[in-house]
Amino acid sequence: SQETIFRLVVWFIVILFTLGLGLIWIIYGKQAAFLGLLCLLGTAIPIGLIGLFLFGLDKIVKKEK
Repeated sequence: SQETIFRLVVWFIVILFTLGLGLIWIIYGKQAAFLGLLCLLGTAIPIGLIGLFLFGLDKIVKKEK
């Protein structure tokens, strides 16, 4: 179950970056795609930190049981 969820998340991120930024590049140009990349990275950092925090909490809680 966890492996399937992990694969879904990874493929979602890959498709978001490749297809999303590719379409921005085709429609609006290189500079807009670069700005889109910066926006995606800017939002990925807090989301990644929250995920890392929750993963750490999960490990701590499972360790105490």
